[in-house]
Amino acid sequence: MNILDWGYIIDALPDLMRGLGMTLMVSGLAICFSLLIGIAGCILRVSPLKILAYPVIAYVEFIRGTPYLVQVFFVFYGLPSLGLKLSIFWSGVVALTIWASVFHIESFRAGLSSVSKDMRDASASLGLGQIHHVLMVVFPIAARVALPSMLNTIVATIKNSAYLQAIGLVELTFVAVDRIAYEFRSTEMFLAICVIYLVVVIAVSNLGQQLEKRLNRPYAER
Repeated sequence: MNILDWGYIIDALPDLMRGLGMTLMVSGLAICFSLLIGIAGCILRVSPLKILAYPVIAYVEFIRGTPYLVQVFFVFYGLPSLGLKLSIFWSGVVALTIWASVFHIESFRAGLSSVSKDMRDASASLGLGQIHHVLMVVFPIAARVALPSMLNTIVATIKNSAYLQAIGLVELTFVAVDRIAYEFRSTEMFLAICVIYLVVVIAVSNLGQQLEKRLNRPYAER
């Protein structure tokens, strides 16, 4: 007797692919928004003005110190009581964005701290102004250093999207759990979504590694 019904998994693939589409959509938006917030937050975080830096520090510590699922519930159930009602989809995007942004802030901060202050003098000797110094010197070096940590956060964002099934977002995990509730084929469903998540994570990781190699190419030993 076969433990796994491969035919059942194949029949469920269309539903799982629709759930995967939602997973990639909500994760993709959250990744884009969190990167933008990460850059802006990092600029404020490293500001010499404490009135700008301290709120970002508090934001980072609060999000890192509280469970992600609680954050999801607060966005979906708590914000409406404050007058901000979001759909399930946008609640998921906001919750993922908030969580990921704090890690991007710290990644960018680590990247900026790796840039030697002597680089400013070197840029000035080449006639580069402040804006060109930031765009052509600081940003490329900081991005190269921050990239591995950023990729870890991006992968974690995709995996954390599974928590959004708790508020009813019809993403990949929701589809699997919903089918299990009616058809009781938990082994097949959980195995299927594990493989799908693994394929997505490996694909994203490989793309990130290729980008990392490309950024490190000028620094490679010849």
